[in-house]
Amino acid sequence: MRIRICVVALAIAFTNVAVTHAGDPKAATSKAQKLCAGCHGPDGISINPIWPNLAGQKAQYFIKAMKDYRDGTRQDPNMVPLAQALTDEEIEDLAAYYARLPAGGY
Repeated sequence: MRIRICVVALAIAFTNVAVTHAGDPKAATSKAQKLCAGCHGPDGISINPIWPNLAGQKAQYFIKAMKDYRDGTRQDPNMVPLAQALTDEEIEDLAAYYARLPAGGY
């Protein structure tokens, strides 16, 4: 019985260690307007079909795409320098910001 309690306690402890920053949409509002709105629109809906809509985009997809731009796995002359200036937390905040916006556009 003691072993079972210890195993459960360890599982809970390791689960809590694995918790990451979920993203704060409010923290990203200013950054989204300064960095992203010029191409992707003030509400995440691009006015140019060449640039993707960000509104309603799944957070995990956004995070992966931005980290891929940041580490050079994904290339775009406009996105790479922007992504390289962002921390993981800022990327997660932006992902949460755009995920909560209603999708629209094309």
